[in-house]
Amino acid sequence: MKIERLPLNALRAFAEAARTESFKHAASRLGVTPGAVSRQVKQLEDRLGVLLFARHANGVKLNEVGHQLAHDIDSGLERIAAGVVTAQESTRQTPSLMLSAPPSFLQLWLLPRLAAFDAQIGGLDISLEASQSLTTPAWQGNGARLAIRYGRGPWPEVTSHHLFGDVLFPVCAPSLLAQHDQPVTPADLAHYTLLEVAWDSPQSAAVPGWKEWLDAAGVADQVTPPKRHYSLSGLAMDQAIAGRGIMLASLPVVMDRLESGVLVRPFGEQHVLASPMTYELLTPSNGEASPAVERFIVWLLAEASAFDRSALDKAR
Repeated sequence: MKIERLPLNALRAFAEAARTESFKHAASRLGVTPGAVSRQVKQLEDRLGVLLFARHANGVKLNEVGHQLAHDIDSGLERIAAGVVTAQESTRQTPSLMLSAPPSFLQLWLLPRLAAFDAQIGGLDISLEASQSLTTPAWQGNGARLAIRYGRGPWPEVTSHHLFGDVLFPVCAPSLLAQHDQPVTPADLAHYTLLEVAWDSPQSAAVPGWKEWLDAAGVADQVTPPKRHYSLSGLAMDQAIAGRGIMLASLPVVMDRLESGVLVRPFGEQHVLASPMTYELLTPSNGEASPAVERFIVWLLAEASAFDRSALDKAR
């Protein structure tokens, strides 16, 4: 007899009754009456021409044939479940990634480079979150949550991948220099408005600023520290581009603006202040990334390495 001719409702009723050897429990799981389960099992037995249960006054018990059929049905259900999973995998959406990064770094360094990832590799839906909070990275099935952070570490309970270090130096709009005598020494900054980023970071106290730069340049007693502070590099940079002051800039977030010429370095490659902070990619310490997320991590580390070799080496 072909399996497709057997009544599926009867097979289901039998499978449930076989698990507990109880028509009553099977009825409860199926949402029908015990009498309905009994009739469906009897229908299946009639079709097969063999008894599957031994009936007793106090209940039913699987016989040898019933045990074998129950085993075969369970095996078939496992294959069906595996087939469903395969079908779901084939239609599953593109793997996903949630990447959290400092706002200005995200806007000014990472975003301009993501188009290259999409063009060269792709195959990953990337959501971006502008944040400095130390959220916990996690693998999430077909995706992941990762974080880029600017700090000194240590980074507990995560794996830290070094991206690059940082250096700070003054930048301003070319128009600002055209309106005044170009500074030739750090002491000339006394005649300009200094713009400073008040870093919104869990480790902001360790980030050097104008005070440290002026100390290193030996003019702290000649130049008043700045009174204009901004919570984001992008805000201070907009003011600098508009010619409203000189900004102490972090190289990764200002590099593209220097290359485009909207900002310049009034002291050239002199008077550069090394930062103790580094940019780190944080990933979960346990588990594995999906192939698509792993490709993104490899790409990001390669981009960071190339940037570190070229831009940072020149600026130091």
